[in-house]
Amino acid sequence: MTAAVPWWGAAWRQFRLERRMFWRNPSAAFFGVLLPLGLLAIFGAVFAGRDEDLDVIVPGIAGMSVMSATFTSLAYNVTTLRERGILKRLRGTPMPTSAYLAGLAGNAVANAALQLVIVVLAGHFLLGVVWPQAWGAMLVFAAVGVACFTVLGVALAHAIPNPESAPAYVNAVFLPQILIAGVFYDAAEAPQVIRDIAQALPLTHLVEGLSGAMIDGEGLAANAVSLLVLGLWGLAGAVLAVRGFSWEARRGR
Repeated sequence: MTAAVPWWGAAWRQFRLERRMFWRNPSAAFFGVLLPLGLLAIFGAVFAGRDEDLDVIVPGIAGMSVMSATFTSLAYNVTTLRERGILKRLRGTPMPTSAYLAGLAGNAVANAALQLVIVVLAGHFLLGVVWPQAWGAMLVFAAVGVACFTVLGVALAHAIPNPESAPAYVNAVFLPQILIAGVFYDAAEAPQVIRDIAQALPLTHLVEGLSGAMIDGEGLAANAVSLLVLGLWGLAGAVLAVRGFSWEARRGR
């Protein structure tokens, strides 16, 4: 009789499967690897020789990449898995559903880490931006940002009725944030009403924390408010993700 696979073994197998599927999907690989490089190349050409602007763009794209790799991908994936009945069928298999979801989330985390590394390396070698000045603070903000946007992505999936409408729902949340949160410009130069709105958004505080750590060498204490806001968003997202989770497809109700 075959011995039961431990939980961590099942999660690891699912993670490896998700990674293989990711690299075999050209569009996923493009958005996960080439898109950050493309954005850096475009803005690097636009702001060539303007170090102050490049110091804004690199942390901004790093924050955007974290949100895209976790929030956007999980909102799509969880909706699709639910509506296609995959989550429901998983409950009837020996594989723990929590291990499956851990593998799925682990894939999103790996993509976020990969994109962050790409942005840091490309920002330094291609655009001449300094190496992160406070590595520890940068990693902490990246980890908290990943956790925050992971649960927010799962929470948003509960509000999406079907995979066909997922792009509209996700972009309605994602696009305003990258436009308002200072990803592509210095948020301090925006009108006051835009700055006020931005302060309520989690991406703003992730970008501020990454910018402080990467460019200004600020520790966690200097951006404690941003860390707190990210934590509160993450807590709210976790509550909504757990309370709203459903194994059943809505079309089948």
